[in-house]
Amino acid sequence: MKAEQTKIVDKLPQAGARLALYAQLIRFEKPIGFYLLLWPTLWALAVSADGAPDGWILFVFVVGVFLMRSAGCAINDYADRDFDLKVSRTRERPLTSGKISTREALMVFALLALLSFLLVLSLNRFTIMLSFVGIVLAASYPYMKRFHYLPQVHLGAAFGWAVPMAFAAQTGSLPKQAWLLYVATLLWAVAYDTMYSMVDREDDLKLGIKSTAILFGEYDRLMVGVFQLMFMIALILIGLDLGLSGIYFVGLGVAALLLGFQQFLIADRAPAHCFIAFLNNHWVGAAVFAGLIAHYYLL
Repeated sequence: MKAEQTKIVDKLPQAGARLALYAQLIRFEKPIGFYLLLWPTLWALAVSADGAPDGWILFVFVVGVFLMRSAGCAINDYADRDFDLKVSRTRERPLTSGKISTREALMVFALLALLSFLLVLSLNRFTIMLSFVGIVLAASYPYMKRFHYLPQVHLGAAFGWAVPMAFAAQTGSLPKQAWLLYVATLLWAVAYDTMYSMVDREDDLKLGIKSTAILFGEYDRLMVGVFQLMFMIALILIGLDLGLSGIYFVGLGVAALLLGFQQFLIADRAPAHCFIAFLNNHWVGAAVFAGLIAHYYLL
């Protein structure tokens, strides 16, 4: 009995080290992807429920966002394992460096996706049906950069899919506001992920990877600005359509200032500055959410 207990104790550090590698695989220590996926989800839940979403639905979506973002990181590293090996910034990732196997990465993806789906099963049938589209978008996104120059649009479609799902879960329907908010999320994602792709543009050119940063070329800043402007217009239209109060538009004003700051950051196209601009979008999402919550709870 003591010998068996000793074996178990000896395995604990190994199990802990393995879990640490899995945490690195899902970017647990880098929550920006979680935030960028969470904010539009919270916008949708707030709008669809007049600021008071059902508690269980809120729990399902917040946990589901974490699980699906983590699953997306796992499948992304699996898809890009050969590319990542040739880029200094990514070659030490657990899968690329050989610290975990491709089988383990796929198992992590499958487990996280399954847990997310089990949560969705507690919601209505409409939401369950929409979730199948979501998993297809999430699983296919990492491969798009091989085929066309608009993988950022595919990312936006994937990140935004929580919006119609939130409306479906809360109201059982998809009103025009749901689709307008979905479009806004997609436009925002194209803007911030273009800035992110500007960080890796030189490496991507060498590897033959496609992105909007490469497609737009010298017009990258202009096109980021165009998508940011369309994103803001979509949010303004939502506010006008729903009759939201002025405090919501104050939140949009703060978001617009942050977007302008991002343009300042990427002016020299320095990779480090482009990455900071990308990270700054967390605060854009927070500003829009703050405006919504202030409208529903302070007035």
